[in-house]
Amino acid sequence: MNARLAVTFCAAVLVSAQTIQVTPVASGIAGPTDIQNAGDGSGRLFLVQQNGLIRILRNGALVTTPFLDIRSKTRAEGERGLLGLAFPPGFAQSQRFYVNYTDLSGNTVIAQYRVSANADLANADSEIILLPINQPFANHNGGQLRFGPDGYLYIGMGDGGSGGDPRGNGQNRQALLGKMLRVDVESDPGRVRIPPDNPFVNQSGTRGEIWALGLRNPWRFTFDRATQDLWIADVGQDRYEEINVQPASSRGGENYGWNPMEGLHCFVTGCNPAGLTLPVFEYPHNPECSVTGGFVYRGRGSPGLRGLYLYGDLCSGKIWGLERQGSNWVNRLLLSSGFSITTFGEDEAGEMYVAHAGNSTVYRISGSAAPRVTVAGAVNAASFLPGLVSGSLATQFAAGVRDDAGILSATTVPFATSLGGVSITLNGTAVPIRAVANVNGQEQVNFQVPFGLTGNTVSLVVSRDGQSSAPIEVLLLDVQPGVYTTDGTQAIVVHNTDFTLATAARPLDRNEYAFAYAAGLGRVSNPPAAGNAALALPLSSALADVRVTIAGQPAEVQFAGLAPGFVGVYQVNFRVPANVPSGSQTLVLSAGAVSGPETRVAIR
Repeated sequence: MNARLAVTFCAAVLVSAQTIQVTPVASGIAGPTDIQNAGDGSGRLFLVQQNGLIRILRNGALVTTPFLDIRSKTRAEGERGLLGLAFPPGFAQSQRFYVNYTDLSGNTVIAQYRVSANADLANADSEIILLPINQPFANHNGGQLRFGPDGYLYIGMGDGGSGGDPRGNGQNRQALLGKMLRVDVESDPGRVRIPPDNPFVNQSGTRGEIWALGLRNPWRFTFDRATQDLWIADVGQDRYEEINVQPASSRGGENYGWNPMEGLHCFVTGCNPAGLTLPVFEYPHNPECSVTGGFVYRGRGSPGLRGLYLYGDLCSGKIWGLERQGSNWVNRLLLSSGFSITTFGEDEAGEMYVAHAGNSTVYRISGSAAPRVTVAGAVNAASFLPGLVSGSLATQFAAGVRDDAGILSATTVPFATSLGGVSITLNGTAVPIRAVANVNGQEQVNFQVPFGLTGNTVSLVVSRDGQSSAPIEVLLLDVQPGVYTTDGTQAIVVHNTDFTLATAARPLDRNEYAFAYAAGLGRVSNPPAAGNAALALPLSSALADVRVTIAGQPAEVQFAGLAPGFVGVYQVNFRVPANVPSGSQTLVLSAGAVSGPETRVAIR
């Protein structure tokens, strides 16, 4: 049992110095199980107690009277009690909210309540039970409720308890236990509807409420408020805790593997991972024992934390930050708190909180104001492959360089070495900045690597308003050819006759002259000063041997070098081969012995 599977998975575990701090904001919160905001502009935090009370924290002070008191309906026993709270979109108008608790018989109840005339006091008599779910054992009740970006209510259900899922609920599609559920409770208040696009609607032998299956006890899940990805922390059995990520593009139906698997390992002898969605990260027990999921930090108060998924462990009190770097998931230890971590929370501004059940206290989390950068985030501006090339535009993905969504672009040439308070140094020298952006929660700085850098690596530092990142050593390459694309696939190729973009509607003709915009072609003749645009005369020609193939056939290259009027952008003029096939064809750019990734171009 628990034999290790041979899986293609890589996640480096990095242990760093403690980089967050915690400050108490509320005490006397017995058995904290959830922390929520109402999204109504009031700035209130709602602190959920396992014993059936919901308390309000307003302007740093606890409101004396509980917001909701259902102690007559539930009791705090082991993993039972009042476990979850959710406010729907439009709560400010509807004044409806939802709770997840176990009743006096130990069964799960999903219920709707309303607020009274007093905004800080719910109407305890307004309960409408929407979805009762029988629980065969006392543990693994799940308990989280959360409205997704689609307006539907997601419900995390444990497998029903005992140990090892003895009733097979995790994989039983006729059971709601061991699942992530997705239901519509707002279009017809007081009733539960099944969204028509749920993955198992109208499938025989499968409950339509199911969004995903194969969960043991999802203890806290969240939607990234920037990317809308769904993060699920699933408590393990005896050996491993796991983190699952469902991309926003998912249409549901994932099987997260319990109980054939525990984390990345077989729980049942001879398990087959085919068709399962494996966790992006796991960690073993001892002294850790039970994961508590948190949030992807998107606040403004601690820019250096942005983009990190913060989560913790009940037993060890450790708080980590998990993020994707290239193809790997990287985990950092942020704080050894010593807390019994039962839940995290997020306020309306995206600032984060953590609850310590050991002393009934809720704490606010804060971190560094300095930008956070990684080696994997220093990439070619066209292909996004790791590494820098002298003279070329490059991209440094970072956290904490731009708070607001959008793109701040340089408006004058030559480019300045600071934009919006952000600067980058390579080996201690400031470099020209093209743009600073925050798009869908992904922050980045586009900059030009100066000509003339030597060596195999350069030291890179990103600074903002006097706060500097830790330096990173980035690979410096002679060439790294990449063609700019419109969508990661379609090459930006321009008709030489009228300078319009080649598209499926206006494809390239055979024997036509055209040109592509590129990055990473390396040294040139007549290099301009850093940050300056290339001149039309004399041309700055690439010194490397530059080649183009379309559908595997070589194209005649007339010019390869810096694009006149641009900073750090290369242009490759070529003639379409005479016998290239029609349709969408591969275009590959090479420099010396290095070929860039395939892109696509339309041929008539």
